Amino acid sequence: MLNAITLLLVFQLAGEVITRALALPLPGPVLGMALLFVTLVIRGGPGKSLHDTAHGLLGHLSLLFVPAGAGIMLHTDRLAGEWQALLAALVVSTLAALAVAALVLSALLRRRGRRP
Repeated sequence: MLNAITLLLVFQLAGEVITRALALPLPGPVLGMALLFVTLVIRGGPGKSLHDTAHGLLGHLSLLFVPAGAGIMLHTDRLAGEWQALLAALVVSTLAALAVAALVLSALLRRRGRRP
């Protein structure tokens, strides 16, 4: 488990270093996750240790939302003042995510020879 967590943190660090060195407008952990994905595709998937560790982390993913929830409760007055902009951003981003997911699904189904 320690090796798998170290591997995850190394990829996060690599993404952070690359992002800062090249001044990319992308969060380092996102780039690190993309690098990890490419590595896993090349390797043919995660090993048992990485799979089990990731499954364990995903089982406790809800704990990572506690700090965000505390931050929201701390800034309720700001939320009250800017709720319209937040609601608009939430609706637009949700619709955009749904549209992209539908387009990707349609392209993948066409690629397999099925029509949506």
